[in-house]
Amino acid sequence: MPRAKSTDAAAAAAAPKTTARKAKAVVVEAAAEKPGLKDQAGAFASQAGDKAREYADAGKAKATDALDELTGMVETVAKTIDEKVGAQYGDYARRAASAVSGVADALKSKDVDDLVADARNFVKEKPAIAIGAAAALGFVLTRLVKAGSDDEDAA
Repeated sequence: MPRAKSTDAAAAAAAPKTTARKAKAVVVEAAAEKPGLKDQAGAFASQAGDKAREYADAGKAKATDALDELTGMVETVAKTIDEKVGAQYGDYARRAASAVSGVADALKSKDVDDLVADARNFVKEKPAIAIGAAAALGFVLTRLVKAGSDDEDAA
């Protein structure tokens, strides 16, 4: 029986070495696969970036179209205001339409990357205004969603 204990002791002493060899083999194998995983991750990130850019471009186009429509509506309203209230008040509406048109033109002339860079710079320069604008936008969007869900519940 003393011999069995020595065999068990030798096997127990060799077990960490065997485990270390197996671990090293796994690490070497993983390292060999790592470049492939990096390439796959890079390709996936590139695809995600391309899709995000496509969505941003589509959103920019929709926003500029909406601003152009708003400009047209405000100019039409300005004519009505001229007739009913007076030219002075119609001029206010035309100035507002001109400002909206300027924003639409600025959006059309800039690339999405330029718009993102401008937004980042604005947030860095004026964080309080950016937080306030984000809160106001969140409030408006919440009201719109609630109004939409109330309309669906009533139907």
